[in-house]
Amino acid sequence: MTSQLAQLNVGVPVGPRDDPRMAGFYADIDRINEMADGWPGFVWRLVDESGADATSLRPFGGDLMVNMSVWTSLEALREYTFRSGHLDVLRRRREWFVPLGEAHHVMWWVPEGHRPTLGEARERLDLLRSAGPTEKAFTFRDTFAAI
Repeated sequence: MTSQLAQLNVGVPVGPRDDPRMAGFYADIDRINEMADGWPGFVWRLVDESGADATSLRPFGGDLMVNMSVWTSLEALREYTFRSGHLDVLRRRREWFVPLGEAHHVMWWVPEGHRPTLGEARERLDLLRSAGPTEKAFTFRDTFAAI
């Protein structure tokens, strides 16, 4: 069976959507999502009821925003993350999101066609936070081959 790569990012914004400090983030979200949707290796991303993005979702409580997607490979996600316009946005993360002091991004392998649930994603993030990188929950710095 072929595996695909799931990823979850979480973050607490520095303010609500209408906060001027968040203007740059929200001004660019559609462009970044459209770029991801058309990027080679992109499979799926979580969206809210609007169908545009997941910025209104708070499944883990409080102000914790989520972003979750599936890619055909680690290489495809790496290329998108670090070799596209996404990198410029990533570099500005601290302008828009409060440092969490713990892991805010996790990746794991899923069977081709599987769409991870938010519960599954939370378990993987919790596993990374408690056990460090493993074949079940890892980061770009410490990757593992598909299982």
